[in-house]
Amino acid sequence: MKKTLFVVLSLLLVSAFGLRNSVQQFLQQPLLLTGPYLEIKAGSSLRQLCSEWQQQQLLSAGDCTFLKFLSVLKPELRDIKAGVYAVSSKPLNAQLALFRSGKVAQFSLLLREGWTLKQNLQSIINAPFLINDVSDDMQVASMWQWPQRWGKLPINGEGLILPDTYFYTANTKASTIIFRAHKSLLAAVDTAWQQRNPDIPLASPYELLILASIIEKETGFLPEKPLISSVFINRLRQGMRLQTDPTVIYGLGDRYRGDITRAHLRDPHIYNTYVHAGLPPGPIALVSKTSLQAAAQPEISDKLFFVAKGDGRHQFSASLQQHNQAVQQYIFGKKP
Repeated sequence: MKKTLFVVLSLLLVSAFGLRNSVQQFLQQPLLLTGPYLEIKAGSSLRQLCSEWQQQQLLSAGDCTFLKFLSVLKPELRDIKAGVYAVSSKPLNAQLALFRSGKVAQFSLLLREGWTLKQNLQSIINAPFLINDVSDDMQVASMWQWPQRWGKLPINGEGLILPDTYFYTANTKASTIIFRAHKSLLAAVDTAWQQRNPDIPLASPYELLILASIIEKETGFLPEKPLISSVFINRLRQGMRLQTDPTVIYGLGDRYRGDITRAHLRDPHIYNTYVHAGLPPGPIALVSKTSLQAAAQPEISDKLFFVAKGDGRHQFSASLQQHNQAVQQYIFGKKP
């Protein structure tokens, strides 16, 4: 009798040990999910996931039956949370742990400095798992209360968001990110305005933003930005027209084909700083903090002109004669 009981207990222990090994081996098998993301919708169950994986030939019918059996023994396996997850070739156990954790995937959206709002809105449209509820720049301009300290209402939403990388989870609304970017822009402009040189001829934070957008488009060479700024500040002080090509190009919109002509420079559109004195009516691009700082704190100089050298830098001049010589050298290749 005792011998029989010992044999039975031994068989049960062996069976239990074998079952435990089988469970461990099963849960450690790789689950090669097609990715890189998997969306678990609200109300989804482990049974439904298993059926999907079976249809994708990731698990067999026997595997699904075994998984359902395990979920009875281990109810925590069924506690999966809705969301979009970044998946890879992890073991089944690790995948299920991820779905239980609720650690959903983080996505990033880059809003680029120097790009127009229209160009950045296209990036928003193409962003993965982002609900696009913003169609154009006029809708952007209508999304918030305009700060009275910034002067009159803008004619559109150009430049009213701060370029940066913004992180979000799946099914976030584009308007949510844009509003975050707008609040960041307000803070950045107000900081630059508070730190401005009090002698600069700008009447409001919005005018500071407009000037910064011109600086943004004129140079990508960071050390030059304060000197570029000084050229425009000096011109504003002397009542000279800014005569900056990026404003002409912006106002042309889709009419611009890559080459600026004399006819373009005479075009009377409201952004043309060859035709109209002072700043244009609004920004012409998204603006970085470095351009805001340069607009607020321009370098002290007597420069009134600059011309591109062709290497990303510029030659600056204090007189028209010097400028014409620089144009001959750097544009037409004539030695001084």
